[in-house]
Amino acid sequence: MIRDIVVYPDKRLKEISQPVERFDEELHTLLDDMYETMIAKNGVGLAAIQVAVPVRALIINVPVDTDSEDPRVQQPKENTLEVINPVILDAEGKTRYQEGCLSVPGYFEEVERYKAVRIEYQDRYGEKHILEDDDFLAIAVQHEMDHLEGRLFIEKLSLLKRKKFEKEWKKRLRGKK
Repeated sequence: MIRDIVVYPDKRLKEISQPVERFDEELHTLLDDMYETMIAKNGVGLAAIQVAVPVRALIINVPVDTDSEDPRVQQPKENTLEVINPVILDAEGKTRYQEGCLSVPGYFEEVERYKAVRIEYQDRYGEKHILEDDDFLAIAVQHEMDHLEGRLFIEKLSLLKRKKFEKEWKKRLRGKK
């Protein structure tokens, strides 16, 4: 089922997500719905809080190289990384990458993140895993993990860029009414 995305400045995005304790059918349904929602909205990642569920769960599906225009071919479900209760064990280096967010639709800006991360997490069945990456996946995981702490990528912007964003965003919101 496709769920509604919580959009900035909704206060729920500031909530700190709670650890997942039960790895049951309810969690599996949430993860499946998150995949459907992410694909429907052309996303690469999604945290549970973005669909109004404040638990420490996120998914990432980095598109594969293909000629197909079909999002389900570009981002097959079996390639989805389901990350529950993640903890950064190690991080090093710095890199800058232009990010966007389904909760801040249509806005993209360059953000600084760790270049390489090592993360411990659980899968949908509660099994522990280690993820090590120094590419786009590392950036995407950090972006989604920020959501679990009630942070958005726009909070990483310089003061000047943040003020410009807020002004433009308020104008956009007024235009929708």
